[in-house]
Amino acid sequence: MSHTTPDDATTTRTALVVVAHPRRDSLTAHIAELAAQRLTAAGYRIDLLDLHAENFDPRMNAADLPEWGNREKTYSPEVENHMRRILAADVIVAVFPVYWVQVPAILKGWIDRVWNYGFAYGRSKPRLAGKRMLWLGLAGAADDDGVVDIMQQSLGMQLNDGIAYYCGLAESSVGLLPGAEEKRQRVDADGNLLLDEALTGSIRDAHYAALEDRAQRFVDDFLARDRVPA
Repeated sequence: MSHTTPDDATTTRTALVVVAHPRRDSLTAHIAELAAQRLTAAGYRIDLLDLHAENFDPRMNAADLPEWGNREKTYSPEVENHMRRILAADVIVAVFPVYWVQVPAILKGWIDRVWNYGFAYGRSKPRLAGKRMLWLGLAGAADDDGVVDIMQQSLGMQLNDGIAYYCGLAESSVGLLPGAEEKRQRVDADGNLLLDEALTGSIRDAHYAALEDRAQRFVDDFLARDRVPA
């Protein structure tokens, strides 16, 4: 995936695609690529933010601690650069594996350090107002495992309500993609982790084709909600 430069930067909208996985050959990276293709086809310029590839440090440090009496604080150069990329984006799409019914530490750290006081919150007029965000989370749980509903509700509360609403975004939605592992996971009534048989052959191909289709439909639905009737 690469950055694309529009002929007219004043009229082309920008999509910031944030990837939170250490392997570039991962299913997460593949889904991010499909999302970027959909966004490009819809006329967006893509700014790819691969947190691991860019060696983003998710740990909070003294330079990036908020100062409650100074919402105009200048943060570290790394964080200020990320802030500029967010401000330049019309939409943000984060693609990540679901760990412990949460986003990975590197994505949480990106929110902690970059979506900081005076930038993402702490103003009567939010600086991120009008921006829209889609969170695409890949989960190993089997599609029919009851934990999927719990994941959807938990991620919705954390990401849509706890972050996006608090920061004044115009819209935020979570697209959960269960069944991301070749041995899908499920938990029985006693709390034991069970693994399905590994998917192989045409069954595996069909399974991942369906997962890709669901991911693309999440993006298409997200884009459709932004269309203004003629």
